[in-house]
Order: sequence, then structure tokens, then C-alpha cells
Amino acid sequence: MTTRMPEKSSKTKTYDIVIVGGGLVGSSLGCALAAMMARSNLRVAIIEAAALPDSGEQAWQPSFDARASAIAAGSAQRFRELGVWEAMQREASPIARIHISERGRLGATRLNASEMGVEALGYVIPNAWMGRVLHQKLETLPIDWYCPARVETMTAVENGHRLALSTGETLSAGLTVLADGGRSGLKEQLGIESQRRSYEQTALIAHVGISQPHHGVAFERFTDEGPMALLPLPNQAMELIWTHQSGDEKARLTLDDGAFLAQLQRAFGDRVGRFTKVGKRFSYPLSLVTARETVRPGLAVLGNAAHALHPVAGQGFNLALRSVMDLVEALEEGRQQGRDVGDMHTLLAFERHRARDRANVIRFSDSLVRLFGASFPLLPHARAAGLIGLNLVGPLRRGLARRAMGLER
Repeated sequence: MTTRMPEKSSKTKTYDIVIVGGGLVGSSLGCALAAMMARSNLRVAIIEAAALPDSGEQAWQPSFDARASAIAAGSAQRFRELGVWEAMQREASPIARIHISERGRLGATRLNASEMGVEALGYVIPNAWMGRVLHQKLETLPIDWYCPARVETMTAVENGHRLALSTGETLSAGLTVLADGGRSGLKEQLGIESQRRSYEQTALIAHVGISQPHHGVAFERFTDEGPMALLPLPNQAMELIWTHQSGDEKARLTLDDGAFLAQLQRAFGDRVGRFTKVGKRFSYPLSLVTARETVRPGLAVLGNAAHALHPVAGQGFNLALRSVMDLVEALEEGRQQGRDVGDMHTLLAFERHRARDRANVIRFSDSLVRLFGASFPLLPHARAAGLIGLNLVGPLRRGLARRAMGLER
């Protein structure tokens, strides 16, 4: 990737906005700031700890094992607004239908793009491709990159923060945005606590080949072990997200491919035909994590640094992208009123606007985990009846579809 790297200097460099984290959330924010940079001559920098790959199209080598994300239709529209969707769509697999069921029960709910009058309910896109498209857009913008570099210390000062980097450089920022996934320890350094509740579950993720076309259907299936999802990918492949009680996944991670596919077949059934291939398997523990503060004077916290959700509803990145767009909108309004980008009135307005959407998404995904994870007598029958009823009642089904599409807040 060709980035604008400022010359090293012992002097403190001053920026209006510094984004800590050049991943999908931080890069999306950089792209969303394009219009403000043009109108207001905003000085923007991105700090990224990992070296960035070459973003040229010739360097793109899609891998069977490449991690992918489900992008809601609403997020696709936001990428259109950023001017990156046309390129991003080239590697996107549309989701035409979502099939929600419980293993061993008759009840099911089916959400259809055709019923909603849209091309797709969402899309599945390799994370690496999304990153490349966003970085190609960033190359056209006057953004300074500090990469690879880490923020060693971050200190609140008048009108913002001072950031000391691992490279020995020092930056001054009117607004610092933490979009580093919460991995840097900066939240803790600033005294921002997070509420954490473990689900005592671990997600096993892999790409699997199937024996018949999936026709763009995504599956959400609830089993005794936990929810499992299959998302459509090109060439008769799907991304598997298989939830286990923590510890139970270890045996499956070490199985040979044939034994793993046999267990997956028994757990999921034959709705996609036979499972024919499995790629590299990954796992990570699942928790609900929410930062107790997402704004301070001169500071905003976005993405997984602000909230980490269970993947059951596939809403994590979609929620983060809405936060990105809302933050830029709040900054635009603040500038029009003559406020600095780090002004607390502006940031509080952003937080008030985001609070309801964030709470609704967290409640929705958390409730699904709890509802389908409980095993009280008669509850499985009630869940089955609920899925059947939801499928039969059009307004309820369409409301669920709108939430899945990222259009319902």
C-alpha cells in the first residue's frame, strides 16, 4: 500500500483528528471524513500497529481460508455513500434468504430479499478485500499514516490529547478516535472501564465446501451446543461459525478433516447437501463487552473497542459502521456551529444519538443467545412454535428482516 508517511521530526505534529487503528472501522472513518477534509482542511492521521499489505489489485489472491464478514444491506448503502461499494461488491456474495431454525424441531423462519423488495438482505465479503478497497480510497485522501506504529502513552491536555508513539514521535490531536478493537490497552490507560460478561462459549470458524449450490441462502441454526451459522461464499462454499461451550471446541480443532466434516454433518443436517471440504479452523472466546464510556472531551471510542457482541446475529461491524457515519454527521453539525472537533457538546450529541441503536442491538443479540441457550422444560416447544408463528406473521417477519438488514434501529 502506498501511504502518505510524514517525515520524522522531534517536534510535536498537530492534527485535528487522529484515528488509532487502521482496520475496517478506522479505515471506514477515514473515508467518511473525506468531505469534511475537503471543506474544512481538516488534518487527519491514522496510527496502525501492523504493517499494511500491498493494496494493488494484482496482489489480491483470494484464499479459501480468508475470513469474511456479513455486511447488512444498510451497510452496503453506507459504503455506497463513501464511494467504495462498486469495488467492494466485486468480491461480495449476496444473501438472498436467511433460514432460521432449531436442530431437531419443525419450526423455522425464512427471510427473503424478494419479499423486502431488495436485491439482497446483505452480503458476505472477505475482510481482506474490504480492507484493500477502503485503503485504496484512503490513498486518494490527504491523510498521514503512522504505520507500523503503536501509541505508547496517551495524555489528556488542553484541547485534546498528546500521543507518544513507539517510533519516538509525538502527536497532538483535537479529537482522538480509538478504533483499535480494544487490544492496545489505551482504554485501560485512560481509566475507561468495560463491562464484560463471558458467554462461556467459543466460536469455531472455518470455510467449508458443499455438494450443491447454496443459492445465496444463509443459515442460522440453533443446536444443543449453541448457535451455528453458514454464510454463502462463491463456488459452493460457505463460512461456518459454530458455537461451542468453551473447551468443547478443542477436540474438534484437532480432528482430521473427514472426522470434522462428519460431526458437522450430524450437527447441521443436510440442508446444504454434503460437506465436502474444510479449510483452516480458527477459534475465539465469546463475551459481551461494553465500554462504560464511549466519549470524553477530545475522545471517541468506536467498534470493538466500544462494544464486542456475540456473532449470533452478525451485527457487530454493521453497528460499528453506523457509529462511524453518525460520528461524522455529529462532527459536521458541530463545525457548522463553530465548535472544535473534540468539543464535548458535539460528542455528547453523538453519544445520545447512538445509545438507543447500540442498546437495541445488544439486547437483540444477547436475547437470542439466552433464549436458544436455555433448556427449561417445554421451552424448546415454545421456541419452535415461535419460529413457526414468526414465519407466518408477515409484519413480524418483515420487522426481523429490516433489523437483519441494518435498517431498523
